[in-house]
Amino acid sequence: MSAPQPRKPLDGIRVLDLTNVLAGPFCTYQLVLMGADVIKIEAPEGGDLARVLGADPKLSKALMGASFLAQNSGKRSVVLDLKQAEGKAAFLALVETADVVVENFRPGVMARLGLDYERLKDVKADIVYCAISGFGQTGPMSGAPAYDQIVQGLSGAMSITGDQDTAPLRAGYPVSDSIGGITAAFAIAAALAGRARNGRGAFLDVSMLDSTIAAMGWVVSNYLIAGQAPAPMGNDNFTAAPSGAFRTGDGLLNIAANKQEQFHALMMLIGRAHLIDDPRFAEREARKQNRVALTAEVEAGLAARSALEWEAVLNKAGVPAGRVLSVPDALSLEQVKARGFVHSFADVEDVGGALSVCLGGYRLDGLPCAPTTPPPRLGADTESILAEVHSTQARG
Repeated sequence: MSAPQPRKPLDGIRVLDLTNVLAGPFCTYQLVLMGADVIKIEAPEGGDLARVLGADPKLSKALMGASFLAQNSGKRSVVLDLKQAEGKAAFLALVETADVVVENFRPGVMARLGLDYERLKDVKADIVYCAISGFGQTGPMSGAPAYDQIVQGLSGAMSITGDQDTAPLRAGYPVSDSIGGITAAFAIAAALAGRARNGRGAFLDVSMLDSTIAAMGWVVSNYLIAGQAPAPMGNDNFTAAPSGAFRTGDGLLNIAANKQEQFHALMMLIGRAHLIDDPRFAEREARKQNRVALTAEVEAGLAARSALEWEAVLNKAGVPAGRVLSVPDALSLEQVKARGFVHSFADVEDVGGALSVCLGGYRLDGLPCAPTTPPPRLGADTESILAEVHSTQARG
């Protein structure tokens, strides 16, 4: 008999998830991983748009798109038409049983439905209500439509991605959606901790634009504090040199020789000991000013071995280094496997076989936090959950 799983921090917390696509569902998936009971409230006309998104057309046609599967494990699905009186009544009944409501509609939508924070407070005084939007609930852009790429551009992130020839360039994944989701999950967890002390709920206004700029902390602070306007630097690290991606005899290698002793060790290992006292490279600021010449010297030395070989040699000597891998190669790393980062469901009827999903970037008391059930079919739990609520009301 297997040992019982330890209690998770959000066990017993019920979350009503009205979100779509990525930022909101990614937020509530983090809450699932920490033990929350997340009930996904979906519209009857197809539900979450992510159900038809992803690289597998068959799954999308079955309303179980790969994009949906990525961050909806462990949730339950209830179909409600919030534009109709019956759907609103059922939702308000669910709110009575809930701790958190999360939505990522454009500002004003929930008010027009008669289901905004002020209304929900009348039903559940200590509800934690989180509204995720592109630009926040206030300000001149609050009502503008927002998608990840729009926010990446407006935040300045694209202006510093790439190099002088390729910038501005979007990040290779929906970074603003993801950061917005993580920000919302943190805010919700903090609000729940506060509620446990003072008994009060909260209204959380999460802006993807604000969240993205906040995550660019060093770049932004260099401008705000030091007056240095950020510029695209490709694979170079603006804080130090040699620090960035370098060509080797086989493959690309990231090196972060940020400290003086790391620079010395690197020069010794690649046969460039004579450069240690070269005035162009002897000090940190000089190395940054002569980055191009230094990169040429480093790559000439690295040509003797492959990225894989150099990774081992440099790390052993205390010089941080790592290969530049593809996503499949990254998922195949023994380190990733050892951490149990990818969780698999053996036989998921709705996807026609096994399903693998990513977990969070943490462990709890030494164990990975995994969802207990695969992503739900649209409306799979409507009858059971509404029956539970009606039964509770009848007993009350």
